[in-house]
Amino acid sequence: MNQKQRKLDQIQRWMQTVISAPGGVEAGIASEEAQREIPLANDQLESVITRSSQQTSQERIGIYANAYYARLLECLSEEYAALVSAMGTAAFGAFSLQYLQKYPPASYTLGELGARFPQFLQESRPEPESNAETPDWTDFLIELATLERVYSEVFDGPGIEKQDLLTAETLNTISPEEWPDLTLQMAPCFRLMEFQFPVQEYISSTKRDEIPDIPAAQTTRLAITRRNYIVRRAAISETEYFLLSRLHHGLTVGDAISEFAEAGLLEPEQMAGQLHVWFKHWTESAYFVGVTRSNH
Repeated sequence: MNQKQRKLDQIQRWMQTVISAPGGVEAGIASEEAQREIPLANDQLESVITRSSQQTSQERIGIYANAYYARLLECLSEEYAALVSAMGTAAFGAFSLQYLQKYPPASYTLGELGARFPQFLQESRPEPESNAETPDWTDFLIELATLERVYSEVFDGPGIEKQDLLTAETLNTISPEEWPDLTLQMAPCFRLMEFQFPVQEYISSTKRDEIPDIPAAQTTRLAITRRNYIVRRAAISETEYFLLSRLHHGLTVGDAISEFAEAGLLEPEQMAGQLHVWFKHWTESAYFVGVTRSNH
């Protein structure tokens, strides 16, 4: 088959396969997918990509392959800007290339490009020392990437901007007898996260164009959501996290409060007042979008 007999869409599919091949142009040309579109031996590339006066066919298509990966690296560095700051540009670039080799893009949208990057860092981490008892630099980098990815998912995912929300007025219409059997419906953009480092502070510093130091380990719990298309996060206490996580997992209000009371995280005389403050704050923060009444 000569070049004139090939259809444009056939050449486009072949070229996409070749320039996006994780193993490089040569591996792309030899791949089963590319060979299915245009069967080529090693010395037949010029039948598809002609040489120029200054470049070979391989060099010419290599330009497109390099541009393709440069764009992917740019996208990753934009999503993981704080991680770039922590790792350094060169180290981040090296890890990104390894990531793209292991997990090449498989979606039509670049929004999914970095979805497995925190997982890749976890898989690539060196074995911890047997006597290591405290979180280390690698733990910080993995957690930093994890939070940056969560921010992306919350920003791009379903939200509450066009949805009716649960209000304090609605809650006030519920009788005390009904409360124990209620299940609170969480906003689709709501996330609860627990980290060994205050990674949210590091990310905030980099967004202010600061160059922060790597923080010391400090258990950090975050409630994350999105309102008016802005991702918002709040650091919360261990006690607040405990109860909110039970509600997030679908326990009824009664069961969640029972587990909370049994955990002994608050003195009994403090519970009623604190629960009132929390539920008011959670409602105002739009963590809930509705309630479901049990059929009991």
